[in-house]
Amino acid sequence: MSRAALLVLADGRFPAGGHAHSGGAEAAVKAGRIRGAASLADFCRGRLHTTGSVAAALSAAAALGIDPVTLDRAADARTPSPALRVAARKLGRQLMRAARAAWPSAELDALAREFPKGAHQPVVLGLAARAAGLGPVDAAYCAAYESVSGPATATVRLLSLDPFDATGVLARLAPEVDRVVDRAVEAARRVVDEGVDALPAGSAPLLEIGAEVHAAWPVRLFAS
Repeated sequence: MSRAALLVLADGRFPAGGHAHSGGAEAAVKAGRIRGAASLADFCRGRLHTTGSVAAALSAAAALGIDPVTLDRAADARTPSPALRVAARKLGRQLMRAARAAWPSAELDALAREFPKGAHQPVVLGLAARAAGLGPVDAAYCAAYESVSGPATATVRLLSLDPFDATGVLARLAPEVDRVVDRAVEAARRVVDEGVDALPAGSAPLLEIGAEVHAAWPVRLFAS
């Protein structure tokens, strides 16, 4: 296992398309739910324990070798918002391109053929980690960290928030990321015996409503 591969996969400069997405932060900023570092921390914490937890478990399960088509259906069932489904598949398609270039894999090739318009991003992330020789814990960390780092980075641009303050938010969330990852990996391991119902299904209604509103904006800085 190469820990350097984990750094590549988790690097914000990895060309997986995440820079174009705010993880719901743009809609939250406009609605006044994110106004500065304190409210950004609240937003990221809520996202981590809902959609972040789901994404981490899906990624861990894919890295364990659970059938990715079954996991993609599970991801669909856990994503009520059509706008968020579209965003997840766009991100999955872009991540697939980057992952296949970095770590050629028959499993990635098969998933790309099965979902030419893109599988859900957490599922692709887990298979990318597997192709890179990484394990379920690594995949879960990538997914959980992305769930908070994306909104934090976007808020720096949206509010001209001091990047030091945004980084401080992420640093203080680190212990919670650890706990979410531990639970996600445990759930992913249970899928072998219990099926995908063992995966978390935390919902975030404000994120889902905000995504639908955001998708209808004629002008926006981020794709989601």
